[in-house]
Amino acid sequence: MAAPLPRTLVRDSLRLASLIASILLPVSVCAQQAQPLDARFLLGVGTHQGLGGPVSARGYVPSENVAQIKQLGLNSFRDDFPWSEFEVGGRRMGFTPRLGRLEAQVKSGVARPLLILAFGHHLVPNSSPPTTDEARQRFADYAAAAAQSVVAQHPLFELWNEWNLAAKKDPAFSPENYRALAEVTRPVVKRVAPNAPFLVGALGDDLGWTWTEKMLRTGILQYADGASIHLYNFCMGPSKRTSAEIIDRLTAFHRLVGQASGNPDFPIYVTETGWTTAASNKCGVSEQAQSDNSAQLILWASTAARWLKGMWFYELKDSGKDASDLEHNFGLYRFDNSPKPVACAVQGAWAFIRSSLSAEKRELAGGVVSINATTTSGGRVAVWSETPERRYEVRIKGDQDGATFAMPCDSAARPASDAWIPVSTTPVLIAASNGAMPALEIRPAR
Repeated sequence: MAAPLPRTLVRDSLRLASLIASILLPVSVCAQQAQPLDARFLLGVGTHQGLGGPVSARGYVPSENVAQIKQLGLNSFRDDFPWSEFEVGGRRMGFTPRLGRLEAQVKSGVARPLLILAFGHHLVPNSSPPTTDEARQRFADYAAAAAQSVVAQHPLFELWNEWNLAAKKDPAFSPENYRALAEVTRPVVKRVAPNAPFLVGALGDDLGWTWTEKMLRTGILQYADGASIHLYNFCMGPSKRTSAEIIDRLTAFHRLVGQASGNPDFPIYVTETGWTTAASNKCGVSEQAQSDNSAQLILWASTAARWLKGMWFYELKDSGKDASDLEHNFGLYRFDNSPKPVACAVQGAWAFIRSSLSAEKRELAGGVVSINATTTSGGRVAVWSETPERRYEVRIKGDQDGATFAMPCDSAARPASDAWIPVSTTPVLIAASNGAMPALEIRPAR
């Protein structure tokens, strides 16, 4: 029998084998582990089924709205799950007739629900917001029962809605009280729904991040699976009512959360964003701008999915018919349920990018963005100009038979070979028919 190898030689051999494995395995392992975007990222829309009782003054009807969510191809929706409607006298909890619309939409299975655990209860002292141990425990009891009632629908939960904006009028809405509520609520929710992400923040506008930084300094992220934020710019100067401005602020928020958590990939969720088309209001944008901004934001999100885990447009449909009312005109659909241009833009941009395995952002020229994505069926590139004044044309370099291009709302794609394709704020969606990523040349529009 051969003499055994020296231990040092065995250890060295094992280290060498491990090194070789670490070099050779990642390609195949990555190929096996790669998931399409729609398995890693939630694209959703806000709805209003949880507030307002059996008949919605905002025009929401579950059967119609479920069909709209299906048509858009979205994989989530966000709605209120109010404590005051879920718990009735005698501490009895469950879906009541006033929550019938919410129950119907949640249990339809159309998409994963992101549900807002929020608001005080008229039967519970000091509950709006909860500021005593007793009120916090009563809120936690409601949250646990609410989570249990929908656990089969694979929900996500968000703690309150824009707590920081309420703080402007009531000092009880302090960062410390918010952290205390998260500390009590998250453990009981995770006990009954261990796989349900529990989000904190739901932050409204916070100029300079003053309130956000105070919240983060409380250590609240130890009681969270993700941090959520609402991002709007429709009342900024016209040149800033863009997706690029939203992306800049989201990136800044991501950095703040990464620093506070010690995790540069701490999950971020944009639980409200969008643009109002209140045409006669100085803060309204055109339907075309709403459409282009929304498509751009979806396409860009594919490049940030390592840390950006979801985005919900506010809202599914217009909440009223007053053309001058900002709140009435955020919808992807109008009050009468007819689609705005943004509906097909969201549907088309999401259909184009949702199967991507990876994506990166590039700049083709000043203010001209490209998103280069890989899919199992070939490379895909989305191109747009960040400002209406900058107009270019792009063309695929070399011979790429079968490559096509379309705009998000086009009913059919056209051949892209040898064609100079106009580039504007409306994204151009270019798809290759083989594994190669289309390389583009660019020139100013003629």
